[in-house]
Amino acid sequence: MTSPTRPRVVILGAGPAGVGAAYRLMRDNRFDVTILERNEVVGGNAGSFALGGLNVDYGSHRLHPSCDPQVFKDIRTLLGDDLLERPRHGRIHLKGRWIHFPLKPADLMMRVSPTFAFGVGLDLLKKMRGFRLDTETRESFATVLEAGLGGTICRDFYFPYARKLWGVEPDALSGTQAKRRVQASSLSKMFRKILGICPGGQQGKRGVFYYPHGGFGQITEAYSKAAEAAGAKILFQTSVRSLQVDGNRVHTVVAERDGKEMRIQCDHVWSTIPLTALVRSLHPAAPLDVLESAGGLTFRSMVLVYIVLEQDRFTEFDAHYFPETSIPVSRLSEPKNYSLHGRSGMTVLCAEMPCSLEDPVWNMSSDELGQVVLDTLSRLSLSVKGPVKEVLVKKLSHAYPVYLQGYESRFKAMDEYLESMSNLLTFGRQGLFAHDNTHHALFMAYAAVDCLHPEGAFAWDRWKQYRAVFETHVVED
Repeated sequence: MTSPTRPRVVILGAGPAGVGAAYRLMRDNRFDVTILERNEVVGGNAGSFALGGLNVDYGSHRLHPSCDPQVFKDIRTLLGDDLLERPRHGRIHLKGRWIHFPLKPADLMMRVSPTFAFGVGLDLLKKMRGFRLDTETRESFATVLEAGLGGTICRDFYFPYARKLWGVEPDALSGTQAKRRVQASSLSKMFRKILGICPGGQQGKRGVFYYPHGGFGQITEAYSKAAEAAGAKILFQTSVRSLQVDGNRVHTVVAERDGKEMRIQCDHVWSTIPLTALVRSLHPAAPLDVLESAGGLTFRSMVLVYIVLEQDRFTEFDAHYFPETSIPVSRLSEPKNYSLHGRSGMTVLCAEMPCSLEDPVWNMSSDELGQVVLDTLSRLSLSVKGPVKEVLVKKLSHAYPVYLQGYESRFKAMDEYLESMSNLLTFGRQGLFAHDNTHHALFMAYAAVDCLHPEGAFAWDRWKQYRAVFETHVVED
């Protein structure tokens, strides 16, 4: 049998990282690219769908100005005038008061409670006088943030939010979680950001974001259409069953589609599926210690409750943030306010409720969850005015990686074993167990393509350099 003239790349998952990689691979038509996606559409957690005459997302998503210039250029080219520039206009419910988000100096002076302001001022004074936490204390999410931000902001905002988002106490989380998840991790960074003297991002812009006319999922849809137009194949409703390994190479991807087994030969396998699932898919099986490490990594789940309202607008704000643990919702977004497009007289609210698969909220009915959200809004004096036309629930089993203390050794065991495979690459939020934004996932995809020679050789040394860059990525909310 004659070998193929073009290297065969099989990509697992059609989220931003997967379709972004396919798009870049197909620019010069030098590769044979196949994407395997278990769902019916592209996008994953960064996708969109129609509801109540509007396009809505899986939670709150934005394209941030800090997007890599080449990634931004391609998105702008693919979307054209459909990529809108919008002002950030959210708010945080903190100690019974509303504060604008992103933070503004005047708003902070006028709206924060006196006790909170006094506490932050006292923390700042302590830092200026050289106060330090006990250096012998084990580094954790709690110690990193408390050393940088002081006790007041941590006690009233970040620590309760951490308990809600990740389901554990702040000192049970690795310090890496703070470094990868909190942009303003010190009072000096926070005040510079509030005062607007931090360096700008894309085109030097601050206080704005970019959002597609057709919902955030339009980004991955545009990438996938362009990749398909260039010759890439996307197989939907296709589940990966195993990766067949011989020595240190994957030679065949075994998948299932329409109840039938598929065997796809490959020169490279690029995975964006959860790292734990990838490790368990290898055949022959990975060593026991690697499999045990996979069992030790934790993902936080999310229930998304959509409430369709027969009213033109709920509030003027794009998102509301609720750090208090007494409030079951962590964030409430109104997609119509992101793009200002949609059906007149209708709007949709999306309430995010972090949980684990064992929590009662995961198994509640749509009606029960809708009532929980409505009762919560009423308690916060945010009662809906128009009739509720529909309640829809979506569930994400792998919403956020949870960096528990000691996760680093478990991740390293899996990472090093996968690196021993000469043609297997894993990247993206799920693939690298990373906290990131969509523009970070796309940057990873572009980096992977940059490392692949047209003849099929992969530059692992260059990839190692890119991995060091990925470690500097910090999530933007």
